[in-house]
Amino acid sequence: MTIPGAKAAVEWLVSVAPDPDACRWEWERNPLGVALLPAGRGWDVLILPGELGRPTLDVLGLLLDRPGPVFADADDSRLGFFVPAGTASGWLGTGVRSAGQGSWIVVPYPGRATGGVRWLVLPDGEGTLTDPAVLELAMHEAAARVLTEVTGSLDKGIGLDHLGRR
Repeated sequence: MTIPGAKAAVEWLVSVAPDPDACRWEWERNPLGVALLPAGRGWDVLILPGELGRPTLDVLGLLLDRPGPVFADADDSRLGFFVPAGTASGWLGTGVRSAGQGSWIVVPYPGRATGGVRWLVLPDGEGTLTDPAVLELAMHEAAARVLTEVTGSLDKGIGLDHLGRR
């Protein structure tokens, strides 16, 4: 089964490889369906823990027509959000890992089932990435939602009313 846009996604992803033809050849033959691609060229990746990443993706779905590419590991313990190159070097966030210049990312083959890493939002092949400011906003909203679910209300969770008073 071919997923619409998978070929364009492959071409966009391999464009950052040192040797795109060799990368494509190896990727298509890798039994795990993954390739190592360098971050920091066309994109960086911000890796969130699953308990924050899933709700963040849900919020992004409310804010954007289409977020940039997002992948998850086999058990959803981590989600990787593709953001513009250079974002990783300035990103500070507790529990958030960043992969930028000098990092390599295990990337699943678009449109093919793999035994581990998989796409939640397939690259569109045109270079759409998630704006880091929008991602940060979505992360804050997602964290507030998770906290509300855990504590039953936001004010009980952090001890403040809606105006920030104790």
